Amino acid sequence: MDKLAIFDVDYTITRKETLMELFKYVISKDKKMIKFLPRAIFSGTMYGVGIYDERKVKEKFLKFIDKIEEKHLVDLVKSFYEDRLSKLLYKDALDMMKKLKHEGYKIFLISASPEFYLTELYAIKEVDLIIGTKFLFEEGKFARKMDGFNCKGEEKVKRLMEVIKTENIDVDFENSYMFSDSLSDKPLLDLVGKPYLINYKKKHEFEILKWN
Repeated sequence: MDKLAIFDVDYTITRKETLMELFKYVISKDKKMIKFLPRAIFSGTMYGVGIYDERKVKEKFLKFIDKIEEKHLVDLVKSFYEDRLSKLLYKDALDMMKKLKHEGYKIFLISASPEFYLTELYAIKEVDLIIGTKFLFEEGKFARKMDGFNCKGEEKVKRLMEVIKTENIDVDFENSYMFSDSLSDKPLLDLVGKPYLINYKKKHEFEILKWN
């Protein structure tokens, strides 16, 4: 049986929220993109008061790359990883991946963040699979439309189970790990025998690890 080591991404293996970092990176490359900041603030506010759901807030927020050609988006996220994202990774997270990979675990990253840039994390040689929120491309351009559901909570479990079924993986969940900074990942944390919260501020029944 295969043992999994599952990692959330934002604030679990990274110090910051990755989608906002992508936006800031785009602004650093083209100062005119600051024009999308009011939209980002408005979308966040609408989500905070419960008017926008997570699908709508992400689709609204991603206006700053709306209709970018796919080949240009590939170049953008590659440079984003090299220049910024790779520098946000917790050393303790990378060390844990190396340790568990050496012990025979499959390393999965499962996140609600957009998959179109999370796939750059395959540069971490220990990573076997990345699952994130999917977005559509139409006529070779980014369409700013979510493909399926936001990959959060129970949806993470559903997406994982789809991969397990498709790849015919026989998983030993009792001896598998899950690492997350948030209880929104409780469905995945409950699925494994070795759940851990990362840098969690309150006491909890799950063991808490401090990562830097």
